[in-house]
Amino acid sequence: MSHHALNFAELTPREAYKVMIGTIVPRPIAWVTTVSPEGVVNAAPYSFFGCLSADPPIIALGVENKPDRSFKDTAWNIRMTECFTVNIVDRAMVEAMSVTAAGFGPEVDELEMAGLTALPGVEIAAPRIAEAPVAFECQRFVGIEVSSAREIILGRIVMAHVREDVIDLTTYYSDHEKLDAIGRMGGNGYAGTLDYFDLPTPSAEEVLASRKARA
Repeated sequence: MSHHALNFAELTPREAYKVMIGTIVPRPIAWVTTVSPEGVVNAAPYSFFGCLSADPPIIALGVENKPDRSFKDTAWNIRMTECFTVNIVDRAMVEAMSVTAAGFGPEVDELEMAGLTALPGVEIAAPRIAEAPVAFECQRFVGIEVSSAREIILGRIVMAHVREDVIDLTTYYSDHEKLDAIGRMGGNGYAGTLDYFDLPTPSAEEVLASRKARA
């Protein structure tokens, strides 16, 4: 099967975006809660998101600016307060999450619009979502302005809140079925993490033995 060769220098930003979101899937969703300097809570989902390091514990969040290049509420609040919380979206919360993605003004509390409960942060000023199975309180580590259109925000996790049925504190392993996290696909699509299988990484010796047996 042949491949299309797509030179990103020849694509518009919108075309590049569509190629990326349709093929880099499923993407975890950062349901980010922040608070403005005036005390207004903001919540919004972002799927340009990932964990980059465990020592120190760093997560990355890609936030696109508004069409006029002004900051979205999330980016502005993080810049002004130096903190944010990443809540993980499970299947039970996906419709409420979609409500918080609506284009409300900065004076509107999206959690209230979605019928959700804000709980105060323990180590930071930003709240977390009580109904979310997992929440990571983060301090802003560094912001990288990759262009006038987008900023990459690195956050250092200082506190995690994990629902008791999800994590085993004797091993720190989590139960993916109890978590039932949702990821982002292209367009309006979402995918669940219950389509799961184990595949142990083979040793080099096992790979060589397998190749020898097939020869």
